Amino acid sequence: MYVKTFFNLFRSKSLKTSIDQLPYNYVTPAKVSPIRLVPKHIMRPDYVKSGLIPPASRDVDFLEEKDMNSMRYVCRLARQILNVAASELKVGVTTDYIDEVIHETCISFNAYPSTLLYQEYPKSVCTSVNNVMCHGIPDSRQLQDGDIINVDFTAFYNGFHGDLSETYCIGNVDETGRKLVDVARKCRDEAITKCGPHQLLSEIGNTIHKVASKSGFVVSPSFLGHGIGRAFHCQPSIYHNANEDVEVMKPGMSFTIEPVIVEGEDNPYIDDDQWTVMSKHNFRSAQFEHTVLITDSSVEVLTRDVDEEFN
Repeated sequence: MYVKTFFNLFRSKSLKTSIDQLPYNYVTPAKVSPIRLVPKHIMRPDYVKSGLIPPASRDVDFLEEKDMNSMRYVCRLARQILNVAASELKVGVTTDYIDEVIHETCISFNAYPSTLLYQEYPKSVCTSVNNVMCHGIPDSRQLQDGDIINVDFTAFYNGFHGDLSETYCIGNVDETGRKLVDVARKCRDEAITKCGPHQLLSEIGNTIHKVASKSGFVVSPSFLGHGIGRAFHCQPSIYHNANEDVEVMKPGMSFTIEPVIVEGEDNPYIDDDQWTVMSKHNFRSAQFEHTVLITDSSVEVLTRDVDEEFN
């Protein structure tokens, strides 16, 4: 998830193309349920208590060893919570129900769902289906056969945030849709293999661009990865498209890699709810995200699943 002020770059939603011949179920925002409550004893981020997002720092918040251990813990916790929600994904389930599962599982671990009340976002997770590119608000729409859905979740525990997302296929997804999901995962994973101390941050975006382009897909330049730790979003900014960023990765950096891979060139727009980012040309997109940590000798994928390996 990235700050919504970046959406000022998005263009008008007035030129959408026809949805009549789409090979998938076109999605529009539906009814959103009331905000779910969090028990008072659970620690909240400062922005929940104040209602304000602190000014973005130009400096990286380098993590010390004790901070790294806190990040490892919250990222493992976030992975565990996301996996519980993923096990509930099927035809007929609403994205609001997925939010309920995320929310209840999160508070059962005495953790706070970072998105809830972040810049007034009303839910504990983002669920983006088909032509919704990012930051979809869980609602009453039922998942349908052939959908692809990105579930983007961040947990806050003991003062630190852990952020990840996956895109899942619901039922019988067409060949192009499945290829899109596979390529999106490959983009993230191959970018991670380029990470390590003293490597250029630009290697992330340049690698993603090569993988996506080779497969006939496009990297959306509208969405960035970000530093993460005590702050939900901080430096460094991670560009997922081809770039010439000269900043290098240094031990103690923790950041997300989360490219949005699209079926074609697009100009996304933000819906009237001020959060849901839609494809202007009705393309589908897929996204996978990990939080990584740069150490003295390598990169740790803090949100990896138990069966994931990175060389």
